[in-house]
Amino acid sequence: MSNSTAAKRYAIALFELAQQKNELQSVENDLRELKVVWNGNKDLKTLFTSPKLSLDKKKELIREVFNNANPIVINTLLVLIDKKRLGEVSDIITEFMALSYDAQGVAEAKVYTTRELTEEERANVSTVFAKNVGKQSLRIQNIVDPSIIGGMRVQIGNRIYDSSLSTKLDRLKRNLIG
Repeated sequence: MSNSTAAKRYAIALFELAQQKNELQSVENDLRELKVVWNGNKDLKTLFTSPKLSLDKKKELIREVFNNANPIVINTLLVLIDKKRLGEVSDIITEFMALSYDAQGVAEAKVYTTRELTEEERANVSTVFAKNVGKQSLRIQNIVDPSIIGGMRVQIGNRIYDSSLSTKLDRLKRNLIG
């Protein structure tokens, strides 16, 4: 979560507008892509946050670069340019996703395994662990980590469910050594 009050306010406004227009899923998908582009391209971020580039030129570039995005997302970016808050895009997207997931009864989860999970395994993990955290489903990010040896480690927010073989071996070692 972000510590920026402004990012939270923009995210709430964006979320409420997307809900009113029944475009929550479309806006969410576009914001997910925007976050990948924004965080993955330092030059783009530097360009758009540079004071050397005029506001009109920034707006023109936003319209060109994100021409296929939902108009709500484009207009939000244009407002952020006007208010000189474009540097908070990542925080706004993070806050928006939290609001959207909460409204849909979805939680984000990181699942660490020794190999990539199949779709059936993802569905099973989602079903079992979503009930534990009071959600309807999980949006799973599968992270392959051979160091866990076997089993899995699931992180949902600040909760960690660890049934990995490496953790069990560590516990056994601590019990034996004292």
